[in-house]
Amino acid sequence: MSRLPSRLQPLWPYFKRVHRMLSYILGLLNRRIAPFFGSRGVPRRATTASLATQQLEPETTEFFPSGPPEHRVSPIPHGSPADHHRFAADTEVEIPARYAVVLKDGVTVGDYGANITQHGTLDYETSGYFGLSSWREHPIFLRTRLPRPQHIPGRVVNLNTRGCSSNYYHFMFDALPRYGIFREAMPDVVVDAVIVPHQTRYQRELLELAGIPEPWIQPGHQNAWTADELIVPSTPNQELGAPEWGTQWLLDHLRPSGPSKLTPYLYITRGNKPNTRRYDEEAELWPHLEERGFSKVDPGSLSVQEQINSFHAAKVVVAPHGAGLTNMVFCTPGTKVLELFAPDYVHTGLWTIAQSLGHIDYSYLVGEGSPARADTGVLSDVAIPWKEVLAKVDEMLTELRA
Repeated sequence: MSRLPSRLQPLWPYFKRVHRMLSYILGLLNRRIAPFFGSRGVPRRATTASLATQQLEPETTEFFPSGPPEHRVSPIPHGSPADHHRFAADTEVEIPARYAVVLKDGVTVGDYGANITQHGTLDYETSGYFGLSSWREHPIFLRTRLPRPQHIPGRVVNLNTRGCSSNYYHFMFDALPRYGIFREAMPDVVVDAVIVPHQTRYQRELLELAGIPEPWIQPGHQNAWTADELIVPSTPNQELGAPEWGTQWLLDHLRPSGPSKLTPYLYITRGNKPNTRRYDEEAELWPHLEERGFSKVDPGSLSVQEQINSFHAAKVVVAPHGAGLTNMVFCTPGTKVLELFAPDYVHTGLWTIAQSLGHIDYSYLVGEGSPARADTGVLSDVAIPWKEVLAKVDEMLTELRA
């Protein structure tokens, strides 16, 4: 979700373009005047790879390689319209190699986790943001100067990155497995704190279930943190490819605890507030799903453990596109998943979880009138005739019972 008020959500793509343009233009000025602000000036340069950061500043930066890159090729899933171009474009996934970089007296800034070396280099590979074409568009350059950093003595692991401060998917796939990367790259290192969002209930529950030790340091938009050694694991899910290594790490650390209180047929609701990717004809569809034994689920109303248990026990999951489908990672082999999309926002990030697992029977439906571009209506509500959705559900149930 963007931070715009509901009535302005349809304008999000235009605000995004303006945001990128302002970051670029103001960055030209703010980098020029950065020396006047000393250590609080914005980064004056950037690297596009952490290994290049280490080579540029060998006295302040250490690089610890971890796991290998991943290459995955998957068939286009079944859906309507068939062979949708958005899925066709994402059948091949490239995941970079894993590593951790140590920034001596490094600084991390904001709720997007921009990581800066002692000498003012932005390590862009671990500081990526949504939809940018270069590091010069990073929102850190909207600032005239950085927040005054608060120092944490000792060694500190930074798990914070874009999107994970308030989004269940990004927190689970972008933040949590990075602790595993750190442990893989530096198995004998003891740390004094972990920078990670933990203001919400689900964040605290996930951190506890995953065994990530306290103390936790809360990042924020107006915060900057520095440490004697700032340990920054790589961000292999930057392109939302659901790395197989990260998926397995989640399964190893977030386990079901018992039977689900819900039926094995789940319908994931997004409520009735407009411009939130809700399904418009939910009221018409729901009585028929209820007759077929479905449970209507608002994942946010459940504890994390209840979500894990429910999706682990599920046989069929139907949902409009949204973070609730992140829990697909806990589904067992053969689970059938149907994802519903608006025509102007067909996003394959959750499908890649099914790709990564390799055992989910995934399919999709897209509303009529798909435009040439299927990524502009990021918060568009989903309008698909309820009888079409129900027909697909009945087909799935028939296959399941065959």
